[in-house]
Amino acid sequence: MTRFSELMAGQTLLPIIQADTPEQGVNIAKAMAEAGLTLVEVVLRTDASIDALKAIKEQVPQLKVGAGTVINETILKQALEAGSDFIVTPAVSPTLLSELVKCNVPVLPGVSNTGDILMALEYGFEEQKLFPASLAGGAPFVSAVSSVFRAVSFCPTGGVSEKNKMDYLSLNNVFAVGGTWVAKKEWVAQGNWQAITDSCIEALK
Repeated sequence: MTRFSELMAGQTLLPIIQADTPEQGVNIAKAMAEAGLTLVEVVLRTDASIDALKAIKEQVPQLKVGAGTVINETILKQALEAGSDFIVTPAVSPTLLSELVKCNVPVLPGVSNTGDILMALEYGFEEQKLFPASLAGGAPFVSAVSSVFRAVSFCPTGGVSEKNKMDYLSLNNVFAVGGTWVAKKEWVAQGNWQAITDSCIEALK
């Protein structure tokens, strides 16, 4: 089974796409690909999300496209049927984890405390998403759990920005950070795709 970090292939930014229409999703994805990104996450938070994911897979084939905000078996099934290259969840439960272990694509389960970390680890997930990172204790929390959960590495998401991303990325147990700051809502609304490309280039430095 491919690990999530292997799919990232050294990319330290997990860019998050939130689209209201498939066209919008494709434009955001193209702007991100223009910056040299090879992998993006489409969050399944709007009615158009699944269609956006399919459209990106079709129209921006060089990108690996995964689904985020997967919280139950129904959404998981939809995401996999849409061709998701990976799955990201905002939280974990025994019910969800027992479905995630059956996935034939890499999974990044979301955790927010030591109980979650242990539970996800018991199901075999050594790579986890800390969410919402800023409210779950931020970089000091990630640093503090490194000696207890030595096998686990994290992709913190939620409250991560250009200003604080290095607080996380400088830690040995962080392989990437996730963020929406590279595709601000106002840029998407204005169709300012160049701003997204520029922001992604800056974030990859």
